Amino acid sequence: MSKPATPARRRTLIRSGTLLACVAVALAAAWFWHHRAAAADAGAYRTAPVDRGDIRVAISATGTLSAISTVDVGSQISGQVTAVSVDFNDHVSKGEVLARIDPSTYQAQIAQGSAAVGSARANLASAQATLRNAEADFTRKTQLAQQQLVARSDADLARAARDQARAQVNAAQAQITQQQASTQTSQLNLQRTVIRSPVDGVVVTRTVEPGQTVAASLQAPVLFQIAEDLSKMQIILAVDEADIGQVKAGQVVSFSVDAFPDRQYKGSVQQVRLSATNTNNVITYPVVVAVDNGDRSLLPGMTANAEIEVSRRSDVLRVPNSALRFKPADDGADAPPQGPQPRGGAGMGDELPRIAQSLQLNASQQAAFDSALQSMRQRAAARRSAAPATPASGGASLFGGRGGQPRRNGGDNGNQGAMRQRMLERMTQQFAAFRATLNPAQQSQWDSALAGLASARRAPLYLLVAGKPKQVSVRIGASDGTNTEVSGDIRAGDQVIVGAERAAPTS
Repeated sequence: MSKPATPARRRTLIRSGTLLACVAVALAAAWFWHHRAAAADAGAYRTAPVDRGDIRVAISATGTLSAISTVDVGSQISGQVTAVSVDFNDHVSKGEVLARIDPSTYQAQIAQGSAAVGSARANLASAQATLRNAEADFTRKTQLAQQQLVARSDADLARAARDQARAQVNAAQAQITQQQASTQTSQLNLQRTVIRSPVDGVVVTRTVEPGQTVAASLQAPVLFQIAEDLSKMQIILAVDEADIGQVKAGQVVSFSVDAFPDRQYKGSVQQVRLSATNTNNVITYPVVVAVDNGDRSLLPGMTANAEIEVSRRSDVLRVPNSALRFKPADDGADAPPQGPQPRGGAGMGDELPRIAQSLQLNASQQAAFDSALQSMRQRAAARRSAAPATPASGGASLFGGRGGQPRRNGGDNGNQGAMRQRMLERMTQQFAAFRATLNPAQQSQWDSALAGLASARRAPLYLLVAGKPKQVSVRIGASDGTNTEVSGDIRAGDQVIVGAERAAPTS
């Protein structure tokens, strides 16, 4: 049986319980204020997660739909139109009669020419008779002159008369040929009084009516316009000079027309023409887009609002564009994190396999690529281990300034360009053996991707880590106006700061 607690023991227990309660309250208060401060710090910034997705870069332009080939049908002769056999939108075949011009003038010319040919032939017969008489006279007098029965001068006169008769025969024959050619010209003009279609197609324009007089003295007037095949059409886009460097033949084009605003059509870039147009000091270049119009819904002359897809990046890291514009108001937060900084080649170990995957390599090519990539990583690791650590408070950093701050003068652009060029040359040398295994198409794609990777810009981003902004340097890739491709010391799921919350007004 326990003994009852003494008053001294009871007072000791009460003091111990009170002390424990105070300690518990103090710990609870500290925990509360700590989490409240962390939440306040986290709530001071707006963030967005770094995610993976597609980046589609497109150039907007407008143009006019037209048939691939439109033939202007005119008249080579003058006269009054007596009949028009076709109308707008009529389908015509090659050789089909489109219109007729009054042929009476040319029929009369043919009759006149035929008569002239007959007269020339009569003159030829007379000249031939004279020639026969002159030749006979020359033969007789030549024989008599040999017998010295006539004077030698008489034989010479007979020879001259024979030669003149031969010349008259030749002149009569030339006159016949001339009259026949003139008659043939009249016959051709008579055939031209019937206007025929030179191609199979559709009549787009008709500018002539029966009874109208056609004057073709200086140039052939256009009577009809015929579109050869409206199942295949083209768009002539006007692309700004700032964007024309990204446009290449074969790129996909999507467009819409006002007649069908809810429908999207597809085409492809067929040609980038060199004939620039200057409109109010704005330089544009015509880009020809081939379009399939099998359902005949598109009509010539429609205005097309098009987008040329110049680049598409699939399953890449991307951040909102607002994250690239954010800079903390606190200058201390703008300093780069302590420790080693990523060098210019950071992230290429992830980008190069992606480029190689797009080339659809065979087994031997893949082995050559893996070997070159492994050698590059080993050399990069050796350079990092041999390079001295950069002090946080001085010396030149990756960004060209001291203490990690970007240079503000213009001279840094030249340094960055030279560094990019050296990096491209080094990568070209390191992957030369791999490139030799590629076919010409793969080599072109590899060179283009490598040049784009080496020329990529770098920019600072701010991640929210433990409620504080942390600066990281990333490589900037393609942008669709909303999101931008990034690579470097960043991972999917990281919270990137896109803005700062406004401080609440104090009372």
